[in-house]
Amino acid sequence: MDKAIKRYFPVFALPTLVAFTIGFIMPFILGVYLSFCEFTTVTDAKFVGIKNYIRIWGDSTFIHSLWYTALFTIVSVLAINILAFAVAMLLTKGIKGTNIFRTIFFMPNLIGGIILGYIWQLILNGILAGMERTLTYSSSYGFWGLVILMCWQQVGYMMIIYIAGIQNIPGDLIEAAKIDGANNTQLLRHVTLPMVMPSITICSFLTLTNSFKLFDQNLALTAGEPSNKSEMLALNIFNTFYGRNGWEGVGQAKAVVFFILVALIAIVQLRATRDKEVQA
Repeated sequence: MDKAIKRYFPVFALPTLVAFTIGFIMPFILGVYLSFCEFTTVTDAKFVGIKNYIRIWGDSTFIHSLWYTALFTIVSVLAINILAFAVAMLLTKGIKGTNIFRTIFFMPNLIGGIILGYIWQLILNGILAGMERTLTYSSSYGFWGLVILMCWQQVGYMMIIYIAGIQNIPGDLIEAAKIDGANNTQLLRHVTLPMVMPSITICSFLTLTNSFKLFDQNLALTAGEPSNKSEMLALNIFNTFYGRNGWEGVGQAKAVVFFILVALIAIVQLRATRDKEVQA
């Protein structure tokens, strides 16, 4: 059987490898090359060195969207994971109707980002209308609107991962801790949290990358208004590439910088949480 698998492995792997090369690797390499060019289409690209990367840091909209996205990511990652873990703890206590609650909490994750953005735009604008405000009145309204939207969408998904981690904690371990006199707070701190660190690693990674890459919800909810003050990085790159004449190369350079930032932050986060898994 092993010999047959080794013999036919290239046959099954080749189509996937070809599709991955055509659909990801080649466009990625071309995108990096175009970030060093001025162009309007791929065929008229003119190499200009690091000029596009220099222009990035002179663009105040990019700097603002970078800090806006970083702040949003910190708040949303903390809020989503704390809420998801709390709900997971409640739904592993043997409450009646647990499966129904899990389904209800998970359902928002099935709704597309654009649709979700417009739904919450209507809801939040309706609430703010009593104060004669809208989500686009200031960037802070858009910020907290996005936080609420992301929590509503992702808490249920992260909850499922946390539930799996909590249910994998050996019952003997919890029983032994109780016999030793551990109270609920000590159980949470010294038993539950260390044992669910793999789930925390996964959920932190997913929420961090999803928050940084947020685009369609941002577009539907505020579209960056007012005056691009609620514009996140992905939307800023989109508006630069498609909305500013002669800035296509700069938009592509921003995309490369964006990729590097997300990759570095994700790697640091994975290393930090995995170190705690080893200690646990």
